[in-house]
Formats: sequence, structure tokens, C-alpha cells
Amino acid sequence: MILPHLYPIVDAELLAARSLSLAAVASELRAAGVSLLQYRDKNGSPQEVLRAAAILRDTMSGSACRLILNDRADLAVLAGFDGVHVGQGDLSPEDARRVVGPDAIVGVSTHTDEQARLANQSCADYIAIGPVFATGTKPDASPVVGLEGVRRAHALTTKPLVAIGGITRANARSVVEAGADSIAVISALFAPNESPAQVARDFLARLR
Repeated sequence: MILPHLYPIVDAELLAARSLSLAAVASELRAAGVSLLQYRDKNGSPQEVLRAAAILRDTMSGSACRLILNDRADLAVLAGFDGVHVGQGDLSPEDARRVVGPDAIVGVSTHTDEQARLANQSCADYIAIGPVFATGTKPDASPVVGLEGVRRAHALTTKPLVAIGGITRANARSVVEAGADSIAVISALFAPNESPAQVARDFLARLR
């Protein structure tokens, strides 16, 4: 799998806190040319997740953007998404693969060298490592791994590597230089006096 440089994650709780429309944010990301997008809703009911997924699918219809659902492999299938991303406390990549099928994308989060090593042996299509820097988006985040953690994960896997956690436009280039193939961003998509499309385009320009 070839990962795009930028991997936005649209988080339901963050949108609600900022009174942002999912359809509007998705339209902005489509306009910026985003080609891989994850939707994350840690607290929503299955019905709420599927309603949001339908909005994303309709908004991105006709574009080249692949849609990933966080955590829920079953809902990813029902939503018609392209894949699922699982964490250490969710289904294993192998179990997720059984649900979504052989052609879907399966990603897995890791936070330690051992988790990265095991993920490399799994059927996951890509591995995420983080948090790279301190982040306020996820209250129960694992300890920061830093750029050195990205370097170690890069050395431990032959799979595409996504870095996540506290990444901004100011530090994104250093994360890529440490070995990340892709940068996952959540709150960094939203900046004062800039649209998400402008921010995404700036990220992409800095990561080329």
C-alpha cells in the first residue's frame, strides 16, 4: 500500500466541540485533494456512526479519496468504507481482516517497539506510531514516543508507517525525516482564519 503524505482524521467529538459541520469539513478536505480520510467517533451509537459515514461517503463520492473507519470493522462494512483502523484494545488486524475482507484496508495503532514488531508480522496494510508529540485530542493517549520512536518503528517494519500525535505544520517535516511515510492530523487541521482546505494544502506543500 502506498500512503499519501497527509492522512486527516475527522473526529466527531472535536467537530462537536467546535460546532463544525461534518459535511462542510469533508467538502473542504475534498477540495484540498485529500486521498485518505479516517472518521473517528469513540462515543457515538452505531446509528450515529453510520449516519456520519453516509455523509462522508456522499461528500467524497466521485473523488479518489479512500475512507477508513476507526475501531468498528462491522460498521466499516455496513458503511461501504474502504477499510478500518484498529487500536491495541480493538480487534486484532487478523480479526478485522476477517470482517472487512481481503481487499479492504486494515491499519493498526502501535505505541511501543514490541507492538510495532508484532504489527509488522500481522496482516495490517499500514502501521501507525504515536503519539509522536504531546496531544490533547486523545485524553487517554499513550506516552509520547518522540521522533526517536518514529525512527525505531521505521526500522522495525517494512509496512508503510503513519505518524500521529501532536503533529503540526511546524514539525511535520521532522517527522517525515524520522521515517514516517504519512502524517495523521486531527486538531491541526483547524487554525484561526484558515479553512481546513487551506491548512490541508499547506500541509501537503510542506510534505512534498
